[in-house]
Amino acid sequence: MLAALVLPVALAACGAVDRAAPLADVQRAAYRHNAPASLTLYTAISNNTGAGGHSGLLINGSQRVMFDPAGTWWNRRTPERGDVIYGMTDPALDLYVDYHARVTYHVVVQEVRVSPEVAEQALQIVQSYGAVGKSMCARSISDVLSRLPGFESVGRTWFPRALMEDFARLPGVTEAKVFDDSPDNNKGLLDAPIGG
Repeated sequence: MLAALVLPVALAACGAVDRAAPLADVQRAAYRHNAPASLTLYTAISNNTGAGGHSGLLINGSQRVMFDPAGTWWNRRTPERGDVIYGMTDPALDLYVDYHARVTYHVVVQEVRVSPEVAEQALQIVQSYGAVGKSMCARSISDVLSRLPGFESVGRTWFPRALMEDFARLPGVTEAKVFDDSPDNNKGLLDAPIGG
């Protein structure tokens, strides 16, 4: 019972808005990155408590997309459909990270290389997953990952930090942390111009 009461407070950074961009916009925004196929988990971690505030999963396969379930970041140049953000160029990804990293949160970036087939399977799963409700970021990402070959050890969880810890145990994971002292009010980064 207590967990049910704490969960909405703990995951307050996860909001839910279904931005169903027209399919033509999604197709136009498709971006293929030339790096090897990979899955990258982004986790916003509170600088005060160490708790996880949000999770996003970058998939680099036939195209590069961000699965951002219950996420609050958006930009008109990166159409979103069913919690999948398309057009994730390097400058768009920089804005996404900058939005999440601020004086109260840092971002843990964990990348693991996968086969093109696993990346494509992940892409297909997230494209069919649909938008999720508030506070379901880690739950939906852990559900997606647990369906992929090589990711069976990732447990299904509601908590971004627990997901991050499971992901860290995967073979070949690299990790970086992004700190930023920008103000907590990050709304000015929404729909900011994307360079490049």
